[in-house]
Amino acid sequence: MFHVKHSPVKGRGAQSGQVPIRFGLAEREVDGDWRDHVQSLGGPPVRLRTTVTEERPKSILTFNQSPDVPFDRSINAYRGCEHGCVYCFARPTHAYHDLSPGLDFETQLFAKPEAPALLRATLAKKGYSPRPIALGTNTDPYQPIERDYRITRAILEVCLETRHPVTITTKSDRVLLDADLLEEMAREKLVAVSVSVTTLDPALSGKLEPRCAAPSKRLNALGKLVELGVPVHCSLSPVIPAITDEFMEGIIARVGELGVRSVGWIPLRLPHEVAPLFREWLAVHYPERAGKVMSIVREMRGGRDNDPNFHSRMNPQGVWADLLRARFRLACRKAGIGKARFDLDCARFRPPQRDGQLSLL
Repeated sequence: MFHVKHSPVKGRGAQSGQVPIRFGLAEREVDGDWRDHVQSLGGPPVRLRTTVTEERPKSILTFNQSPDVPFDRSINAYRGCEHGCVYCFARPTHAYHDLSPGLDFETQLFAKPEAPALLRATLAKKGYSPRPIALGTNTDPYQPIERDYRITRAILEVCLETRHPVTITTKSDRVLLDADLLEEMAREKLVAVSVSVTTLDPALSGKLEPRCAAPSKRLNALGKLVELGVPVHCSLSPVIPAITDEFMEGIIARVGELGVRSVGWIPLRLPHEVAPLFREWLAVHYPERAGKVMSIVREMRGGRDNDPNFHSRMNPQGVWADLLRARFRLACRKAGIGKARFDLDCARFRPPQRDGQLSLL
């Protein structure tokens, strides 16, 4: 269990930095101990700084056989995410580095600058069969460090060059920095973009996802992408009962006005160490509401904090889940949003040569 702090860690989503016990990692003292001591002596709050380590993997394309996700391959250019969304289901992966899924996940990041070259080598392999590559399935491809590394842009350049389709999931309006590539790829039916909007309240967003773009900026990005002709989807995920669910109708109405024709929602998921991190966040920011929130979550998840099973993890059960579904369907009907399909073109893929040149045949 994570130690509950009495005051929020400014600018960060997680409130502690303990490593999990699942992997038998050595226990360590929470950094908050010395930060709190400095403040008790009258000093200024100690700022948590972000560090980036460059990683050199041997491969970059990850394949999966999960029956309840709409893609079979993905690329994550970064490990960890500075956005700091407290609910992020990717947090437990940081434990593989002997780091905490809490504060370490959002302050000690890893970048993979060789990702574009590794992708090119993969696409050049004999027998490679193209299907859409998903970007942003684990950590955000447009988190703040993309501004300097530009790994996501380089990956998109390879995909455009080889006519390989790609999908993007992000919470950042930084996606518009690649508007030129996205517009061209959209004309070739090579890209679709999903932007997540969890709330319309910037103050709540600042607590829940402290270093994400403000909700208004994400809505603006959706509108700009629609104008460019890029197929877009708005994800309301995760919907957190008694915290963000009140914004469901407002978000759907707003994106409908922008011309977005595809929306979706997934309820809050709390795998492994995310559950105690989220409970700690509730205790800091919404102590009066924490019991109600977790009671509804557990009711939708069969009496548990999390349901890890395929299909049902995306498909909650119970009265509260049925109510959310009914509200979602009604809001979509009022906004004129149906079930849009994004058919990306895999037929014109042309593998590159390993030296960076395209094959003429």
